[in-house]
Amino acid sequence: MSDPSTTPVMLTDRHREALSSAQAQVNRVVLGKQTAVVMSFVALLADGHILIEDLPGLGKTTLAHALAATVGLEFQRVQFTSDLLPSDVVGVSVYDGGARRFEFHGGPVFTNVLLADEINRAPPRTQSALLEAMAEHQVTVDGVTHALPDPFFVIATQNPVDLSGTYPLPDSQLDRFLLRLNLGYPDRDAERALLAGEDRRTLIAGMMPLIGADDLRQLRRAVLAVHASPALIDYVQALLTRSRQHPGVRVGLSPRAGLALLRAARALALLQGRDHALPDDVQTLFPLIASHRLVADSDAAAAGSASADAILQAVPVD
Repeated sequence: MSDPSTTPVMLTDRHREALSSAQAQVNRVVLGKQTAVVMSFVALLADGHILIEDLPGLGKTTLAHALAATVGLEFQRVQFTSDLLPSDVVGVSVYDGGARRFEFHGGPVFTNVLLADEINRAPPRTQSALLEAMAEHQVTVDGVTHALPDPFFVIATQNPVDLSGTYPLPDSQLDRFLLRLNLGYPDRDAERALLAGEDRRTLIAGMMPLIGADDLRQLRRAVLAVHASPALIDYVQALLTRSRQHPGVRVGLSPRAGLALLRAARALALLQGRDHALPDDVQTLFPLIASHRLVADSDAAAAGSASADAILQAVPVD
């Protein structure tokens, strides 16, 4: 077996151009959010899921639609509401009188890219219907397991939990999201261009698919070949350890969070044209990966983000 440190990252010129063009296309629709766009592609390449959280009207759904259109895979959207049932997401078994047996009818989760819009407007039982799908890429209905298409990628949007009609996501489901992104208000120039430009729906309808299923599989294999040095792994482990000892943190980061951090760091390195991950990659990604996984003593929405920043400051890079 070859040493990972000497294994080249096999990324063709076509794949490099496709990645660059795909990011540029999304940035033409989602104005002034270059960092959020890059992180969305990090999650896509790292085989993770994205949770986009912010106030209504700031472009969460537009980013999800633009990313799905650029990927060029089968796409489904579910608008989560207070009366949405688990069977509305994963599917249901219906009795066929002619065949005298139950036939399974798959729900919208049987797709490549699933947009779970305003996921925290549905009650916890329905939110949890996505848990097995996100974790195992399969669903079980009436004791029968059904595999989901490959690739499978969830882009979920949610409004801040202090808005009326929202239900906080359970910790077990939050842990299945690789990254949590906050978009924020656009800057002055981006907002001006948005107000004066074309309707975002028209722009999304005109987007070209630039990355297909086979391309995405090859890109994900290339991510696995990006080298993470022993020193970098030591740094990630030190961050995990500190999170479990940090004042004000009730529940620290699990080994799964560490694996997610390394996988995302490799994906970011690949996007930036490197065959090795750096501490800078880890530091860039740590708040986005840790903030929704940390359980702070305070119930304030910003407590997780503040704890993640403090942990990052407390652990030196050797």
